[in-house]
Order: sequence, then C-alpha cells, then structure tokens
Amino acid sequence: MTLRDALLAGLNSLPGTREFHLHVLVSSPRKHGNLFPFANPRPRSYLQDILILLSEQTTPDSSSVFVSAIEACVYNIPTTSCAILYVSKVDSTGQATAPSPTPALVRALLLFYADPATRPISANHLWIHIFARAQNQYLFPNSSEYPNKRPLSDIKLCAWWKRQFSTVVGELASRVGDTCRTKLYYILPGLSEFEAHHSLERIYPSTGSTCSWTYGHPYSQDEIPLPCPCSSGGDSPRHLGQCIPSFDDDPKSRFIDEIAYTTDADGVRSPERKRARADTLKTHEEDTSSADASEKKEGRSKKEDQTLKEVKKVSVEEFWERMSFRQECIAGAVTGFFVIAVSGTARPASTLTTSEVSPLAPQAGQVSSQMNKRVLTSLLTAHEFPSVEKAVWSTKVIEDTIRGLCDGLKSNPLPLVIPDRSGRQTPEPEPIRTTLAPPQTPPPRLVNGKRPIVDISPNPFPEPVASLETYHSYIYGTIAVKNRPPPTKEHGEATSAGNGRPAIITVLTARKKRTKS
Repeated sequence: MTLRDALLAGLNSLPGTREFHLHVLVSSPRKHGNLFPFANPRPRSYLQDILILLSEQTTPDSSSVFVSAIEACVYNIPTTSCAILYVSKVDSTGQATAPSPTPALVRALLLFYADPATRPISANHLWIHIFARAQNQYLFPNSSEYPNKRPLSDIKLCAWWKRQFSTVVGELASRVGDTCRTKLYYILPGLSEFEAHHSLERIYPSTGSTCSWTYGHPYSQDEIPLPCPCSSGGDSPRHLGQCIPSFDDDPKSRFIDEIAYTTDADGVRSPERKRARADTLKTHEEDTSSADASEKKEGRSKKEDQTLKEVKKVSVEEFWERMSFRQECIAGAVTGFFVIAVSGTARPASTLTTSEVSPLAPQAGQVSSQMNKRVLTSLLTAHEFPSVEKAVWSTKVIEDTIRGLCDGLKSNPLPLVIPDRSGRQTPEPEPIRTTLAPPQTPPPRLVNGKRPIVDISPNPFPEPVASLETYHSYIYGTIAVKNRPPPTKEHGEATSAGNGRPAIITVLTARKKRTKS
C-alpha cells in the first residue's frame, strides 16, 4: 500500500456525501548530517520531505477547493535502525464540509509510518515528534480571514494532538497486537503534570482510552533505542547533543544552539575579530599562509571541543526545566511537545526489499526535492485563501501545476522567424523545452554566525523524474464518500423515551427559610 492509498482509505469512513482529491508528494532520500549536530561522531541520516494537499468537491458540478494540508519530514538513521517522523505543519482552510477531514488525514499519515507492515523505511523503531503551537494559519495564506475557519486555541490544540495520538496508538494495537511496543510522552512547558493533565482532560476527556501517557521526556528510558547512537558505548550517560534531534523551525534546536555557542558567564559573546584588509593580506600571504592554515584548523577544533563541552554541561532535565522560560513557551500561549515511540520485535518480510542496498535508492512514486519545494513555495507565496472564489482559483492553479510538473510543463511556442540575407524567412527549429526556474533552497540556519557543515559526498543515484504514470499511480488520487450524514444538533440532545421529542428538564429551586424579625 502506498501513502496515497493509505490516506484515501482513512478518508473513506467520513460521514456525508462528497468527493476528495488528494495530492501526495514524497521526495527521494538525500543525505542530511545535521540531525544531531553536536554528536561526535555524527550519525549518518537521510531526509525525505512530505507534502499532502487535500481538496474537496461537494457536488459533481461544483469546483474543488483545498481544505487540508500537511507538511512533514522523515529521517532515516540506519546505524540504530531508527526513523523519525516530524510533522512540522498542519493547516486547514475552514471551507470543508463538517466534519473536517483533517483529523482523519493526520491519523492516516501517522498510522502509515507507525505500522511496520506499511512503513516504507527499513527501520525497526519509529519516533514521531510534534511541536504544538497554535496559530491562525500555517500553510494557507490569509485563510484566517475566512469567516468559517475557527483555529483551535493553545490548550485545545494540545488536547487535539493528544487525542489523535491516543487514537493512532489504539488502532495500531488492534492491528499488530503485542508485536510492537509503544510509549507516549508529552510536556507542556511551564505547567506541572497536574495542571497539564487537568487542562487537557477538560477539553477531551480520555474516557475509555487504554493509552498510558508519561509526562516528561523519553530520553531516560532504555526499552526503545534512541535514534542517535551513544559514542561512549553506554558506559556514561548520554549528553544533550545525543538525545534531542534538531529540526527546522523548532524551539528546541534554537535553544541547543544558544547553549552550545554562548560560553561567557554573562551570556553575551564578544564579536569576532574582523578580517584584515586585502592589501595587508597580500603582503603577508606567502609568509603566513601555512601558519594561518594550521592556526585556523586548530582554532576550529578548539571551537568544536568548546561547543561540545558546553552542551555536556546541561542535563536533559535541566534543559526541559529551562525550556519553560523560553520566549516560545511563555509568550502568553501554552505550547506542547508530543513524542510517540514505536518499536517492533522483528522487521516484517515486506520491508526487506525496500532500499536494502542503499538508503539513498529512490523508490517508485517519489519525486525530486526541488519539485516538492517548488509546489510548497508557490502555495506559501503566490496564493491566498480568504474567500471561496480565491481558494477555488488557487486550488486549480496548484493542482494543474503539480500535473504539469509531472508532464514536464510541455509548451509549444511559436517558431522564431529570422530573415536571412536572401530575404527568405527560415523558421528556427523548435527550441529545447524549458521550465520555470525552481526556487532556491532556503539557507540552513546559522550556527554561531556560520553555515553548518554539510555532507558534500555525491549521491550515487540521480533524482527521480516524475511522469504522468507517476502522477496517476502515486501522487494523485480521488475518492467519493457516500456515508450517512453526521447527526444534527437536535438529534444529539436528550430525548424522552420513544417520542423523539426533547426531554423536558425540570429545575428545582430551594426555598429560603423565613427568619423571625
């Protein structure tokens, strides 16, 4: 089963009558060496980007409109046979028919990677990371201006994610039984366990749920292997850089960078020495070139040792305690960190044939990372969703763009006519097909004012080229849902026995006792 088919199957049970159009873009694996930037040595990891776009069509004659979108990343660490699924953004336009398909789409994505039978990566252990931070919009620009969109508040969003995780773990247990171990962790920085539990239970009570949640971090347990290998062989406890993975746009990553590169007692580093002028360098270039090279190498190694030393000073417990005072966690809104760990007793035979030779080998249906970024950049910068009319137009343009990129954006321009010396006009041959330049890759985050070290070794496999066959078999899918409509508010109210009318509620009032004057 492909990811597209798993997502469509998750939408099949939604109530009501409507048709969904799904686009799933999964990039081919590429090397990524900054998942644990402060581990020594750094484990080799491979990164894949996931972009899911879902549009809805209420009637055959109506236009389809985007209703949900998910952006996620999958990291593969073969050294420890671990994989990490990081869901970075989930958003909706508010223009879907109730109930919204976003929860079903999210659960289908999590379950696809959590179940070892459908997991497309050769990994025995899966870690799912979520950072819940409430905002009005994430992937659909100006969608917060649509009147029917009701973004969840901070507490409701954290309770929503906890409910989705509990549902996924419960369904996974019914599928695999006792062959998988699961552990669930969550932290709401700034709140105690009692405050966090009762705040979330007030929104979504966990009645009937068999999932056991742990309030805290998962880096003290030893039942499920952590993604980063321990360089000391397990004799000494792990330091901070070997526990917490580094994701883009994640407050944990920014905090670890500050810990590593802030070495002064007052928390302020002095500016680096400016480079010498060009003419001064020319006069001393021949005499000091070798000395400068050795000095730079020595200074770089000393700086790396110093940053690792600073990271080792902070324990994991102290890190999470100090996270409660970070700006992202005390800016007037509650945020939450959620982690699921899934460990299988043995790798199923169905996954032995997937990328067994090399984790970089692309699989069927995958696209290039540039195509994924191009579609995402177009969604975030060239479209908006404040009304139905603009949302319909943006949906059509983006869906046509995805199909066009798979078809090569073939164009038939008019032949150029250039007069020669004899006065005849000779048509030029058809020019080579050209496409719009893909957007530039966003620069990685600065570490101490410099770019992080990247793996420059070449990829032995060329990036996949999408085709119409790939588009129809793996990227695009549609499903028509024809189920009973959801119960209306009147039917959900209490009714008297057998007559279907709302029950009459009698409110008793207490008499006040008369006092003698």
